Amino acid sequence: MSHSTSSTAGKKGIHRRRFLGGLAGAGAALAATTTALSLISQTDSKNKASAASATTSTSGTLVIPSLLSATTSDSTDVYTLTMDTGTTEILSGVSSSTAGFNGTFLGPTIKVTNGDVVQMDVTNNLGADTTVHWHGAHVPAKVDGGPQVAFADGETWSPSFTINQEAATLWYHPHALGTTAEQVSMGLAGMLIVEDDTDTTAALPSDYGVDDIPLIFQCVAMDDEGVIKYDLAGYQEQDLNYPLLVNGVNVSDTTLTFTASTTRVRFRLLNASLSDIITIQRSDGETLTQIATEQGYLTEATEVDTIRLVAGSRAEIVMDLSAAAALEAVITTGWVSGGSGTYEFLSITAEGTDTPDDLPSTLNTISRYDTTDFTARTITLNNNGATMTINGSAGTSMDSMAMISTTVGSQEIWTITNASQLEHSFHLHDVAFQVISINGEDPTGVNLGWKDTVEIIGAATVKIAMEFTDYSDDTYMYMLHCHLAQHEDEGMMAGLMVTAS
Repeated sequence: MSHSTSSTAGKKGIHRRRFLGGLAGAGAALAATTTALSLISQTDSKNKASAASATTSTSGTLVIPSLLSATTSDSTDVYTLTMDTGTTEILSGVSSSTAGFNGTFLGPTIKVTNGDVVQMDVTNNLGADTTVHWHGAHVPAKVDGGPQVAFADGETWSPSFTINQEAATLWYHPHALGTTAEQVSMGLAGMLIVEDDTDTTAALPSDYGVDDIPLIFQCVAMDDEGVIKYDLAGYQEQDLNYPLLVNGVNVSDTTLTFTASTTRVRFRLLNASLSDIITIQRSDGETLTQIATEQGYLTEATEVDTIRLVAGSRAEIVMDLSAAAALEAVITTGWVSGGSGTYEFLSITAEGTDTPDDLPSTLNTISRYDTTDFTARTITLNNNGATMTINGSAGTSMDSMAMISTTVGSQEIWTITNASQLEHSFHLHDVAFQVISINGEDPTGVNLGWKDTVEIIGAATVKIAMEFTDYSDDTYMYMLHCHLAQHEDEGMMAGLMVTAS
């Protein structure tokens, strides 16, 4: 792709929410995160405590989303997706109205290879307008799935494009104006995996469902009747439940199990929540080996204590399992008060007898940008009450949103300033970017990897750099926005028009 410069099992019972312990264990970074508590009053401690007791106690093995098969027509791989409504039991014994791709909740995994020509036949049976955005994909603006291409109930949208990027973990979800939070919270999300030649090394697990495992995290809010809440008015209701779902299964009061038949396992982590921050760690305190950020492999496998995922972000890890292990998720609320705490969500049994190859000493070559001659822009995130803005404009319609115009070949450095005290998750469509600085400090470790989503805490300034390549259009635009989906719906979204140089 153009952005490259070359090519011990946990003890049963501790998985339930530990509100104080979970927050302390998240470290200073979590304590520093500012949320939008100024918009609503705090949910009282009784409501938080009751959330855990009200959630389901369903147990079992980890559910792995099915892998969607394609049909081939004229050298094009055609994937068929149908967006349907239905019901799903999220709280024990309670049916919730939900939606999914090819089912009633979530969607199948789509796996493609760099260079493939694909067509996505997406049928809308939701009873409302929608779009499908290929989050993290480097594709022409016309097929990116932004709000300009919304299509009505009963219609089928069939974008066709060539996969044009390195191996990465992406995802797909709705992106219509004003309805993203509602439709994503109902369950419309799925993983999109891009492979390339680097995945042929035996050291990197790539057998989907065996040693290559998706983990889709969703923090949801719902009342006792199972009604999912997705906007400010809904969150103001009392006595809400805040279950954490992993691959669509409520883990608020259970630990799922996974039997590793191979010694090394890759987990692809996706935070598909509307707003919550999710930190992944081992229950025994041992390190995790991270191999990729949102837009591809790191330069080398990196040992980390935790992996912090803001809404919309992804990461990949590998675990070498000589003994049983368990994973925890620490939830920090990024928008309004709710289901913060710690969950032991996955207990892994080690049954592999193979000896995996050593991980490559180099996974990727990433040359850091020299931004001396880059075009500079300032992006300001702010709010006026519940109205969210980018550069002073609330993007609640195509006419009202701020617009950035650039050209193919342009190299730019953006200073993103959070003028509010609210947490934001900044996402750029079209191209990957490098983080240049965070509050004036140079990035280190995994923050040196290619990204498309970055956390911007209250009053912070983050600089990112990117190069616009390949695709131009005089009509269709990309988006840049906060991926706290409620903030996006409330106006924190701008257009990006990339024209020919």
